Amino acid sequence: MITVGTVYLVGAGPGAADLLTLRAARLLGAAELVVHDGLVDPEVLAIARPGARLVSVAKSRARHTLPQHEINALLVREALAGRDVVRLKGGDPLVFGRGGEEAEACRAAGVPVEIVPGVTSALGAAAAAQIPLTHRDAASIVSFVAGQCKGLTEQNWAGLAGKGRTLVIYMGVKTAPRIAEKLMADGLTPDVPIAVVENAARPAMRVLRGPLAGLAQLVERERVKSPALIIIGDVAAREDAALAQFALEAHS
Repeated sequence: MITVGTVYLVGAGPGAADLLTLRAARLLGAAELVVHDGLVDPEVLAIARPGARLVSVAKSRARHTLPQHEINALLVREALAGRDVVRLKGGDPLVFGRGGEEAEACRAAGVPVEIVPGVTSALGAAAAAQIPLTHRDAASIVSFVAGQCKGLTEQNWAGLAGKGRTLVIYMGVKTAPRIAEKLMADGLTPDVPIAVVENAARPAMRVLRGPLAGLAQLVERERVKSPALIIIGDVAAREDAALAQFALEAHS
């Protein structure tokens, strides 16, 4: 009789391998099969044990290696064959990672599933860029939204950004012009600070800043590519202000 394997939905964090949790690293180092997102950094995949089978199920706006229902079926099929499977996801499995859908598919098939949280990309990007998502002088509310969901124009974002609030947008590079237009149409002023964090917590990280009205031009001019997050609100300017004050004090 074949023993059913377990599917581990594991968060790989924002990029750097040393931002994995200890549990994630242990599971990755013992796994026979790793099913991973396309944005998982190679140095994270290098932790997998020698001989482990690595299967990419990379997704992009234009191309999916496997549709989501086929990814679900792959996880279930391998577990029912007796193999433990690490499903490795960038950031956290339950924050825009479709971990909920995959967990539901496993449970429906009688496959044990365990979810191992990771540092979600918003927190990793903010930390790497030294941008506080909350600050007593700037923001006490944080909202996360997806910038490429269907029906973006029809979504109600009113109240998610503005005075005392921070808005973090995942997957918003391609839709940056529509995002800026939408927020300004909802009443946000054109000069609200924004920061675009590309390749957070990786050697190639860039932090680009400007006003909301210039978001689309910034993304186009700097040729921003995924993975990148957009942070909108007064906190987006705080790291620059802190550096300016440090420089002033250092030269006084």
